[in-house]
Amino acid sequence: MTAKSSLMFAYRLLFPRTGKKSNARRSLFGALVCIGISLVPLIMVLTVSNGMIKGITDRMIGLSSSHLQLLLYPNSEYSQTAGDIRTLAASVKMYEPSVKNVYPEIQGIGLASSSKGRFGASIRAVESDIFEKNEAFKNLLELVEGKADLNSRNSCLIGKKLASDLALHAGDTVRLITTKENSSGKTMPKITSLKVSGIVSSGYQELDSLWLFISLESGFRILSSKSSVAQLAIETNDAFSMNLEKTYRSLKPLLSSAGRLYRWNDLNSAQYENFASTQIMLLFIMALIVLVASVNISSALVMLVMERKKEIAILKSLGGSSRGIALSFIITGSVTGFFGVLLGLPLGLLASVKFSVIMDTIERIVNFFARLFFMLKGGNIADFAHVYLLDPQFYLQNIPLVIPLAQVAMIAVGTIVLSLLVSVIPAVKAGKEKPIETLRKI
Repeated sequence: MTAKSSLMFAYRLLFPRTGKKSNARRSLFGALVCIGISLVPLIMVLTVSNGMIKGITDRMIGLSSSHLQLLLYPNSEYSQTAGDIRTLAASVKMYEPSVKNVYPEIQGIGLASSSKGRFGASIRAVESDIFEKNEAFKNLLELVEGKADLNSRNSCLIGKKLASDLALHAGDTVRLITTKENSSGKTMPKITSLKVSGIVSSGYQELDSLWLFISLESGFRILSSKSSVAQLAIETNDAFSMNLEKTYRSLKPLLSSAGRLYRWNDLNSAQYENFASTQIMLLFIMALIVLVASVNISSALVMLVMERKKEIAILKSLGGSSRGIALSFIITGSVTGFFGVLLGLPLGLLASVKFSVIMDTIERIVNFFARLFFMLKGGNIADFAHVYLLDPQFYLQNIPLVIPLAQVAMIAVGTIVLSLLVSVIPAVKAGKEKPIETLRKI
């Protein structure tokens, strides 16, 4: 039995000439649809999780740790004044050609206070023009209210969550409580009144919920050296390039006397590994769904073998080989998986593109029924708490679309190969059918 004959028989298995109803063909069509439907959540999880990880990672690197971060020693000669730390930043940029920019910063903690209460704040003293010069600050930080102005002596920018907790708006005054040492060495509270020039958001609340920005000069004036850390955020051309390691090794000996140098993945390793492991777990669960859907092909082929025993017996009587008949059924199962992929991939990619719309629609439906149930129980509608499917405290408010074409292609090929594998057992069974026993029953 030639390969052409096997292909012709497989074609007739899929598209018979007669109009006779076939439960096996219905099962094959059902298996095709099941594979297509199971691929939709798999593609969505892959695309959305990649977009989520990329969006969060870009914010952690661009707005927090930078590509490389130098934490200066408290007693370092470069961490005493704004001029000293700027001099060090300029020398680092001149020394290493691969360094794109260096941004000095002081980080400390304090207590932000308003008429609505007090909340802890992560104070970041930065250059006044960082929102114009730093591409990450310019593109990833959204100005929710006011303007990004730190030029005034007592101006500040605060994160959206902190502003909401303190009920602050642009133009309001916030009292910042930090610590200082008196002449006898005792630690005393220090209260500074700051004017809120603007409210910002990175779109990822877990990262920026406590941020309060002030100018670098104000940082040296307000923050004590014992309760703050001076640092340099070193930016290269690409945080994911192999050249980052070369830059790190080049700068480390030079800066060892000034402070400790870290790569971004050293500072964010826990979060990055957590994202990766969560994505793998979700993909594994979705892959199991595809596996279960592919098993339907095997059961459908078993039914098809039982329906086509007569044709198989006639073919074997005319010289058809067991291998050729088995190949026909393998081709049938593989083609079913292929068409399932053709159905599922476009639907999955379309659902990924419209993910925000889908989630908003589902969220509105959930809140409608939750509100209805809340009212039926006699609750006051004013006390109803909105249900967030993607809480901005843990997820990005706007998830960027990232379609990993190589991984999508691997999923498509893997699904077709899986369809082929689950077709082997019923195909071998079809090839082992004995024509004499079948023809006797006719």
